[in-house]
Amino acid sequence: MKSLKIILLLTVIVSLASCASSYKAIKPNDVAYVSAESVGGVKLEYKYDLLHKKYEKKEMKKGVKLVAVKITNNTGHDLTFGRDLTLEYANGNEIYIMENEKVFKNLKQRPATHLFYLLLTPINLYTSKSNEYGMQEETSSFPIGLIVGPALAGGNLLVASSANKKFKNELEEYNIHGTLIKSGETRAGLIGIKSESFEALKLNLKPELQVEPQEKEVVTRS
Repeated sequence: MKSLKIILLLTVIVSLASCASSYKAIKPNDVAYVSAESVGGVKLEYKYDLLHKKYEKKEMKKGVKLVAVKITNNTGHDLTFGRDLTLEYANGNEIYIMENEKVFKNLKQRPATHLFYLLLTPINLYTSKSNEYGMQEETSSFPIGLIVGPALAGGNLLVASSANKKFKNELEEYNIHGTLIKSGETRAGLIGIKSESFEALKLNLKPELQVEPQEKEVVTRS
Protein backbone atom coordinates (compact mmCIF):
# COMPACT_ATOMS: atom_id res chain seq x y z
CA MET A 1 0.00 0.00 0.00
CA LYS A 2 2.84 2.38 0.82
CA SER A 3 4.46 1.69 -2.56
CA LEU A 4 1.17 2.41 -4.33
CA LYS A 5 0.83 5.78 -2.59
CA ILE A 6 4.39 6.74 -3.54
CA ILE A 7 3.85 5.78 -7.20
CA LEU A 8 0.55 7.62 -7.41
CA LEU A 9 2.06 10.72 -5.79
CA LEU A 10 5.03 10.62 -8.18
CA THR A 11 2.71 10.24 -11.17
CA VAL A 12 0.53 13.17 -10.10
CA ILE A 13 3.53 15.45 -9.51
CA VAL A 14 5.13 14.61 -12.85
CA SER A 15 1.81 14.97 -14.69
CA LEU A 16 1.03 18.37 -13.21
CA ALA A 17 4.52 19.66 -13.90
CA SER A 18 5.01 18.38 -17.42
CA CYS A 19 1.68 17.57 -19.07
CA ALA A 20 1.09 18.80 -22.60
CA SER A 21 -1.28 21.69 -23.32
CA SER A 22 -4.10 21.85 -25.80
CA TYR A 23 -4.29 24.85 -28.14
CA LYS A 24 -7.07 27.41 -27.86
CA ALA A 25 -7.77 29.04 -31.22
CA ILE A 26 -7.29 32.84 -31.29
CA LYS A 27 -9.44 33.79 -34.33
CA PRO A 28 -8.22 37.40 -34.86
CA ASN A 29 -11.52 38.46 -36.43
CA ASP A 30 -13.32 37.67 -33.16
CA VAL A 31 -10.76 39.12 -30.72
CA ALA A 32 -11.96 41.84 -28.34
CA TYR A 33 -9.33 44.44 -29.17
CA VAL A 34 -8.33 46.72 -26.32
CA SER A 35 -5.90 49.13 -28.00
CA ALA A 36 -6.42 51.30 -31.08
CA GLU A 37 -4.94 54.25 -32.94
CA SER A 38 -5.39 55.90 -36.34
CA VAL A 39 -3.19 57.74 -38.81
CA GLY A 40 -3.92 59.16 -42.26
CA GLY A 41 -7.12 57.18 -42.85
CA VAL A 42 -5.90 53.87 -41.43
CA LYS A 43 -7.06 52.45 -38.10
CA LEU A 44 -5.01 49.95 -36.14
CA GLU A 45 -6.43 47.77 -33.38
CA TYR A 46 -4.22 45.28 -31.57
CA LYS A 47 -4.05 42.92 -28.61
CA TYR A 48 -1.33 41.05 -26.77
CA ASP A 49 -1.82 38.21 -24.25
CA LEU A 50 -3.38 35.71 -26.66
CA LEU A 51 -1.73 32.43 -25.71
CA HIS A 52 -2.37 30.04 -22.84
CA LYS A 53 -0.58 27.45 -20.73
CA LYS A 54 2.59 26.03 -22.35
CA TYR A 55 2.47 28.50 -25.24
CA GLU A 56 2.19 31.46 -22.89
CA LYS A 57 5.19 30.24 -20.89
CA LYS A 58 7.24 29.86 -24.08
CA GLU A 59 6.24 33.39 -25.11
CA MET A 60 7.67 34.81 -21.88
CA LYS A 61 10.76 32.58 -21.91
CA LYS A 62 11.72 33.25 -25.53
CA GLY A 63 11.03 37.00 -25.57
CA VAL A 64 8.56 36.57 -28.41
CA LYS A 65 5.13 38.18 -28.38
CA LEU A 66 2.24 37.04 -30.54
CA VAL A 67 -0.01 39.97 -31.40
CA ALA A 68 -3.42 40.07 -33.03
CA VAL A 69 -3.83 43.11 -35.30
CA LYS A 70 -6.86 44.48 -37.10
CA ILE A 71 -6.38 47.11 -39.79
CA THR A 72 -9.06 49.20 -41.45
CA ASN A 73 -8.02 51.03 -44.64
CA ASN A 74 -9.94 54.21 -45.51
CA THR A 75 -7.17 55.99 -47.40
CA GLY A 76 -8.60 55.57 -50.89
CA HIS A 77 -5.47 53.56 -51.80
CA ASP A 78 -4.75 49.84 -51.67
CA LEU A 79 -2.03 49.22 -49.08
CA THR A 80 0.42 46.38 -48.57
CA PHE A 81 1.12 45.66 -44.93
CA GLY A 82 4.88 45.63 -44.40
CA ARG A 83 5.59 47.95 -47.34
CA ASP A 84 3.15 50.89 -47.50
CA LEU A 85 2.01 50.39 -43.95
CA THR A 86 4.33 49.31 -41.12
CA LEU A 87 4.28 49.16 -37.35
CA GLU A 88 6.63 50.70 -34.82
CA TYR A 89 6.71 51.09 -31.07
CA ALA A 90 5.13 54.18 -29.56
CA ASN A 91 8.63 55.47 -28.75
CA GLY A 92 9.52 55.39 -32.46
CA ASN A 93 11.71 52.28 -32.37
CA GLU A 94 11.41 49.88 -35.27
CA ILE A 95 9.51 46.62 -34.85
CA TYR A 96 11.01 43.41 -36.18
CA ILE A 97 8.17 41.20 -37.42
CA MET A 98 9.30 37.58 -37.36
CA GLU A 99 8.69 35.02 -40.07
CA ASN A 100 5.90 32.57 -39.28
CA GLU A 101 8.26 29.60 -39.17
CA LYS A 102 10.47 31.33 -36.58
CA VAL A 103 7.46 32.23 -34.45
CA PHE A 104 6.30 28.62 -34.55
CA LYS A 105 9.74 27.17 -33.75
CA ASN A 106 10.12 29.49 -30.76
CA LEU A 107 6.67 28.93 -29.25
CA LYS A 108 5.73 25.35 -30.13
CA GLN A 109 5.65 22.56 -27.58
CA ARG A 110 8.33 19.87 -27.68
CA PRO A 111 6.43 16.55 -27.88
CA ALA A 112 9.59 14.45 -27.56
CA THR A 113 10.16 15.69 -24.00
CA HIS A 114 7.14 13.65 -22.89
CA LEU A 115 9.03 10.47 -23.72
CA PHE A 116 10.68 10.90 -20.29
CA TYR A 117 7.50 9.39 -18.88
CA LEU A 118 8.87 6.09 -20.15
CA LEU A 119 11.33 6.25 -17.26
CA LEU A 120 8.40 5.15 -15.10
CA THR A 121 8.19 1.87 -17.03
CA PRO A 122 10.43 -0.23 -14.69
CA ILE A 123 8.35 0.63 -11.61
CA ASN A 124 6.61 -2.35 -10.01
CA LEU A 125 3.87 -2.37 -7.40
CA TYR A 126 4.57 -4.83 -4.60
CA THR A 127 2.11 -6.22 -2.09
CA SER A 128 3.10 -7.87 1.15
CA LYS A 129 1.64 -9.33 4.34
CA SER A 130 2.88 -10.22 7.77
CA ASN A 131 4.00 -13.79 8.35
CA GLU A 132 3.58 -15.76 11.53
CA TYR A 133 6.66 -14.08 12.97
CA GLY A 134 5.36 -10.55 12.31
CA MET A 135 7.73 -9.99 9.41
CA GLN A 136 6.59 -8.45 6.10
CA GLU A 137 6.76 -10.88 3.21
CA GLU A 138 6.34 -9.97 -0.45
CA THR A 139 3.33 -11.80 -1.85
CA SER A 140 3.10 -10.43 -5.40
CA SER A 141 4.22 -7.68 -7.74
CA PHE A 142 2.49 -5.83 -10.56
CA PRO A 143 4.37 -3.96 -13.34
CA ILE A 144 2.33 -0.77 -13.01
CA GLY A 145 5.06 1.20 -14.78
CA LEU A 146 4.35 -0.69 -17.99
CA ILE A 147 0.90 0.91 -17.98
CA VAL A 148 1.56 4.33 -16.47
CA GLY A 149 4.77 5.17 -18.38
CA PRO A 150 3.63 4.46 -21.96
CA ALA A 151 0.14 5.84 -21.28
CA LEU A 152 1.46 9.18 -20.05
CA ALA A 153 4.10 9.38 -22.78
CA GLY A 154 1.73 8.48 -25.59
CA GLY A 155 -1.15 10.63 -24.34
CA ASN A 156 0.94 13.75 -23.89
CA LEU A 157 2.74 13.17 -27.18
CA LEU A 158 -0.59 13.13 -29.04
CA VAL A 159 -1.93 16.21 -27.23
CA ALA A 160 1.23 18.26 -27.87
CA SER A 161 1.46 17.23 -31.54
CA SER A 162 -2.22 18.02 -32.17
CA ALA A 163 -1.94 21.40 -30.42
CA ASN A 164 1.17 22.33 -32.41
CA LYS A 165 -0.58 21.49 -35.67
CA LYS A 166 -3.53 23.74 -34.80
CA PHE A 167 -1.17 26.53 -33.75
CA LYS A 168 0.84 26.32 -36.98
CA ASN A 169 -2.30 26.24 -39.12
CA GLU A 170 -3.66 29.37 -37.46
CA LEU A 171 -0.36 31.22 -37.91
CA GLU A 172 -0.46 30.40 -41.61
CA GLU A 173 -4.15 31.19 -42.04
CA TYR A 174 -3.86 34.61 -40.41
CA ASN A 175 -0.46 35.65 -41.73
CA ILE A 176 -1.03 39.34 -42.46
CA HIS A 177 2.54 40.40 -43.24
CA GLY A 178 2.79 41.23 -46.95
CA THR A 179 -1.00 41.17 -47.33
CA LEU A 180 -2.80 43.61 -49.64
CA ILE A 181 -5.48 45.58 -47.79
CA LYS A 182 -7.80 47.21 -50.30
CA SER A 183 -9.35 50.62 -49.77
CA GLY A 184 -12.43 50.30 -47.57
CA GLU A 185 -11.34 46.85 -46.38
CA THR A 186 -10.64 45.57 -42.86
CA ARG A 187 -8.16 42.74 -42.35
CA ALA A 188 -7.21 40.94 -39.13
CA GLY A 189 -4.21 38.70 -38.58
CA LEU A 190 -1.39 37.54 -36.33
CA ILE A 191 2.20 38.75 -36.10
CA GLY A 192 5.11 37.64 -33.97
CA ILE A 193 7.55 40.25 -32.68
CA LYS A 194 10.76 40.11 -30.65
CA SER A 195 9.94 41.88 -27.42
CA GLU A 196 10.39 41.28 -23.71
CA SER A 197 7.42 43.47 -22.78
CA PHE A 198 3.98 44.53 -23.97
CA GLU A 199 4.91 47.85 -25.55
CA ALA A 200 2.40 50.18 -27.18
CA LEU A 201 2.33 50.03 -30.99
CA LYS A 202 1.59 52.65 -33.60
CA LEU A 203 1.16 52.87 -37.37
CA ASN A 204 3.66 54.24 -39.84
CA LEU A 205 2.04 55.09 -43.18
CA LYS A 206 3.82 56.59 -46.17
CA PRO A 207 2.98 60.34 -46.25
CA GLU A 208 1.89 60.29 -49.89
CA LEU A 209 -0.75 57.66 -49.10
CA GLN A 210 -2.31 59.44 -46.15
CA VAL A 211 -5.71 61.03 -46.34
CA GLU A 212 -5.45 64.75 -45.72
CA PRO A 213 -7.68 65.89 -42.88
CA GLN A 214 -10.59 67.86 -44.25
CA GLU A 215 -10.72 71.51 -43.29
CA LYS A 216 -13.82 72.62 -41.51
CA GLU A 217 -15.95 74.95 -43.57
CA VAL A 218 -16.06 78.43 -42.10
CA VAL A 219 -19.51 79.97 -42.27
CA THR A 220 -19.78 83.73 -42.04
CA ARG A 221 -23.02 85.38 -41.13
CA SER A 222 -23.97 88.77 -42.44
